[in-house]
Amino acid sequence: MRNFTFHNPTRILFGTNRMEELASEIPAGAHVMITYGGGSIIKNGTMDRIKAALADFPVSEFGGIEPNPSYETLMKCVERVKGKGVDFLLAAGGGSVIDGTKFIAAAALYPGEPWEILETHGAKISEAMPFGTLLTLPATGSEMNSGAVITRTEIQAKRVFSHPSVFPVFSLLDPTQSFTLPERQVANGVVDAFIHVMEQYLTFPVNAGVQDRFSEGLLLTLLEEGPKALSEPDNYAVRANIMWAATLALNGLIGSGVPQDWATHMVGHEITALHGVDHARTLAVVLPAMMEARREEKREKLLQYAARIWHLTEGSEAERITEAIARTRAFFEAMGIPTRLRDYGIDEAAIAKICDQLRAHGLVGLGEHATLTPVEVAKILTASL
Repeated sequence: MRNFTFHNPTRILFGTNRMEELASEIPAGAHVMITYGGGSIIKNGTMDRIKAALADFPVSEFGGIEPNPSYETLMKCVERVKGKGVDFLLAAGGGSVIDGTKFIAAAALYPGEPWEILETHGAKISEAMPFGTLLTLPATGSEMNSGAVITRTEIQAKRVFSHPSVFPVFSLLDPTQSFTLPERQVANGVVDAFIHVMEQYLTFPVNAGVQDRFSEGLLLTLLEEGPKALSEPDNYAVRANIMWAATLALNGLIGSGVPQDWATHMVGHEITALHGVDHARTLAVVLPAMMEARREEKREKLLQYAARIWHLTEGSEAERITEAIARTRAFFEAMGIPTRLRDYGIDEAAIAKICDQLRAHGLVGLGEHATLTPVEVAKILTASL
């Protein structure tokens, strides 16, 4: 295991009936702007509960942040934040709203052109506005990390950025907030979290027994609870386990001191940018083919994954790996997520453009060894058709 420092300053408020604690988490007298997405928090009464909890604060709102938050929309919010003298942001939604709010928090105080934040992956950030989150869709772990993914629609580009200043000050995680989510979003969240773990776990051994076992616990929890979340939408215990697993999947802990991959994510981002496919669904398409194509370089961890997650201990190594990959794909399909490009209307002609975008964005050496080229990605995507 490599040397590492783990730093995560986000305060977690987990459980039911925590809304009244919002006021004590925000500086007295702060002008709060609530950021949100399509308006479900208005329809289900969450917005009213937030405003009641913040009755002693001046409050503004900004809605309409997209599932893939767009730079164009977020810049409108930045201007509003500046114009209204907002002091504190409260992101009420899932990972996209939280990601967007991270950008708003940094861009509102950035002295130059805010696009530079994304072009430099956050390297030029020196400060950001404080913000908290009220999570409604467990998936991305954005509520307890310092990273975000933003889309610039006009050039069909997705950019990842991170900086310590965009950790949320606090995050309120109430599993009941996820009870009314559509099945599609529940499934996406479970699969997104599962693949977040896989990107940090399925690399090569470095004697990190704690991180391995922690990752395996998260994977097993998602495998067990994911289908139940679809069949038992009001089961609090199920939703609580999924919400906490999704948070822990990407708060930095299981990836500390171990190699990480993220090739599946980088390819998935380009598919979303070009074709508008849900982020989690692009990952479900790419990962099984990625595992198959890289089965030799990932052999040791694939065998560990096969044994510890799927209890595959008999047969040849090749047979166990093949079966583990097949079961992974079957899990995604069982969650209602198709795993082939053709399922989303994407054919072989689209593959060259996806790989061109990787080159344009400098993503020419992906994976834990930084050796996966766009040429090899093209082969993987062809196998994903």
